[in-house]
Amino acid sequence: MVKLDATDKRLLELLQNNSNANVKELATQLNLTKTPIYERVKRYLREGIIKKYVAVLDSSKIESSMVVFSSVSLENQKLEGIEKFKKAIENIPEVVECYLMGGANDFLLKVIVRDLQAYHLFSSGKLAALPNVSQIKSTFVLDEVKRSTVIPLFDLTSD
Repeated sequence: MVKLDATDKRLLELLQNNSNANVKELATQLNLTKTPIYERVKRYLREGIIKKYVAVLDSSKIESSMVVFSSVSLENQKLEGIEKFKKAIENIPEVVECYLMGGANDFLLKVIVRDLQAYHLFSSGKLAALPNVSQIKSTFVLDEVKRSTVIPLFDLTSD
C-alpha cells in the first residue's frame, strides 16, 4: 500500500473525474507548478496507483444492453478450484467485474449482455460450463441509479 499525502489525494481525485485534464490545468487547480504535478503522475503510473486510462461509456447511448449480477457457488472451495475459476473468468468478455466473496456465494459477477436470451445462452453455455461451478443465481438490473469509477480517497470523518 502506498502512502498518499493530501496533494496526492486531491490530484488523484481530479484525475479520476477527468483523466483528460492536462498538467497545466491540474497545476492551476492545485496551486502548484507543472513539474511537481508531472512528477507525481509519473510516480502514480510507475507504482501502479494509476493502472490505465479509459473512456467511460454511457451504455444507454450506444445500444441496448442488460446488466445482470450473477452469484456463483462452487462445488468446493479448495484453492486450486477457486484459482481455476478465476482464471477462466478473465477470458469471458461479458463478465465486466468479478469478486471473490465471503458468505453464501463464492463469486459475484457483473455481467453485461444484449438481452435476456443472450444472458440465457451466456449462463447456460459459458458460465455453467466453467470448472467447479455448482450453482448460479441471477439478479437483473431494472434501473441504474448510480455508477461511478471514482474511488473515495478522503476519510469522511475528518478534514
